[in-house]
Amino acid sequence: MVLRKDTSGAAKSFDSAGMARQSGSLQGHLLIAHPQIDDGRFARAVIVMCQHDDQSAMGVVINHRAARMNLGKLYETLDIGAPRFCADQPVHIGGPVESNRGFVLHTQDHMLPESLSVTHDIGLTSSIEILRDITNGIGPAHSIVSLGCAGWHAGQLESELAANVWLSMPATSDLVFRDGTHDIWKDAYSMLGVDPAHFVSDIGRA
Repeated sequence: MVLRKDTSGAAKSFDSAGMARQSGSLQGHLLIAHPQIDDGRFARAVIVMCQHDDQSAMGVVINHRAARMNLGKLYETLDIGAPRFCADQPVHIGGPVESNRGFVLHTQDHMLPESLSVTHDIGLTSSIEILRDITNGIGPAHSIVSLGCAGWHAGQLESELAANVWLSMPATSDLVFRDGTHDIWKDAYSMLGVDPAHFVSDIGRA
């Protein structure tokens, strides 16, 4: 969705054909940032991969919260009224690409016609209607609202994986929507059986 007032109530959604799972695709996986990434946009980031094929890749960072932003303030920014529920739900920075667009990862107990399956139990919706459902108390049980996403052109993500920039593991709704008091980045390393304090020090060393 483009995050601006839309009097028609319509919003642009993803091309479902571009979201199809490809052979060797990391769609439905998590990317976990190397401990020594010094790019603040991706430091200690955990990214849900929503699309990955031989042409491009797209994902949403799930553990970088926007400063002083929640759904109540987002509604004010969009000038779409006031939320009935969930006004305090945080808004995340999903990545540096298309930062004026919203992406909502959510459990599949509430799917809209334009919603897309990322895994068997995680959906992605880019319609502003999902925000209205969440704040009207009829939305999914769990959701992460983000502004922007992360994107890679052909071969870029593969190069970063080869350079040890990211670790990967299958995404689960239990981890993705874990209580905000948890450090998802640390939890992911723990689930992989890796201590980030003892990780290989040089990014790019095979």
